[in-house]
Amino acid sequence: MGKRPGMSYQKRVADINRIYDQYAKQGIPNREIWRRYIYPAHGICERTFYNLLKAPTKPGIPPPNQQPNLFDDIDGE
Repeated sequence: MGKRPGMSYQKRVADINRIYDQYAKQGIPNREIWRRYIYPAHGICERTFYNLLKAPTKPGIPPPNQQPNLFDDIDGE
């Protein structure tokens, strides 16, 4: 069973991709986007920045409160 990403990770990926898309459209190079806008806000290295850009936000995974629970089938006492 694979480890699913947490909600804070998904939020960080979405936020970094939003910032990147905003400034990439203006023609700013990736390193400059990371140095000016990503690093001061999130404190991640450049390699992590590139990994987060290609990380999927995984829309197919429902939020944690909607996923089936191991104990759903057990009758409550």
